[in-house]
Amino acid sequence: MIVAATQFAPVAGDIAANVGAVAALVRAAGAEGARVVVFAELSVTGYEPSLIRDNPELVLTEDDPRLEPVREACRAVSAAAVVNGPVAGPGSPPGSRPGITTLVIGPDGGLLARYDKRHLYGVEAEVFEPGAVDGRFALDGVRFALATCYDNRFPELAERAAADDCSVYLASSVLGADNDSFTAVYPARARDFGLHVVLGNVLGPNEDGVGGGMAGAWGPDGERLADAGPDEPGFVLVKVAV
Repeated sequence: MIVAATQFAPVAGDIAANVGAVAALVRAAGAEGARVVVFAELSVTGYEPSLIRDNPELVLTEDDPRLEPVREACRAVSAAAVVNGPVAGPGSPPGSRPGITTLVIGPDGGLLARYDKRHLYGVEAEVFEPGAVDGRFALDGVRFALATCYDNRFPELAERAAADDCSVYLASSVLGADNDSFTAVYPARARDFGLHVVLGNVLGPNEDGVGGGMAGAWGPDGERLADAGPDEPGFVLVKVAV
C-alpha cells in the first residue's frame, strides 16, 4: 500500500482552483503508484474560517458537483483522495454550521467515508460544528483512521484507532514551520500506538499564519519515513503496509 502525502498553497475561497490542484495531485501521485492521496485541512477552500463564515456558498455537500474533477481523477488512476473542506451535514437545515469535514473519495469516485473534525480550535468553534464519531475506512485490506489538525493533540484518537485494528492514521492539518507537532505529536502518535502516520499539510498564507509544508510520514517506530520539504508544492510517497 502506497500513500501520498501532499502539500500546496490553496487560493482563499477559490473552490475551482483548489479542486483543480487537488485533482492534478491525485493524478500525478496515482501515476506513481499511490493508492491513497492525503490533503491538508480545508484544502478545498483554504484555511479561512472567517471567510467561510461570511460566504455560505463556500460550504459544500457530500455529493457537491464542484468536486467532480476529484472524482474523475480518482477513477482515472484508481486512487482514493482524502479531501477536506467545509461540508454541510446530511439533511442539515439551511443556516446550520458545516463540519470541518474529510471526504474520502474512493477509486471508483464514490464516497468511502466522511469524518468531521472532533476537536475545534479557536475561531473554528464559532464557525463549524464538531463531529461526534471517529473516521474509518478500509482499502485493499488496510484499515485507515482519520484525524484533522488539532485532533492530533488528543492521543485517545490514535489509541482508539489502534484498538480498532487501524494500521494507518491519516492527518489533514494546517501547520506553520515552527509548530511542535512535527517533533512532539506525530512521531509520538506513531510510536506510542504502532501506527503509520501520514500528514497532509499546506503551503502559503492562511488565516492562521503561513503553512510550513513538510508533509510526509512517520513509521510505527516514530521515525520520519518521508518529508516533502518546506517550500515546494507536490507530494511524497510512502509504503505503509503490505
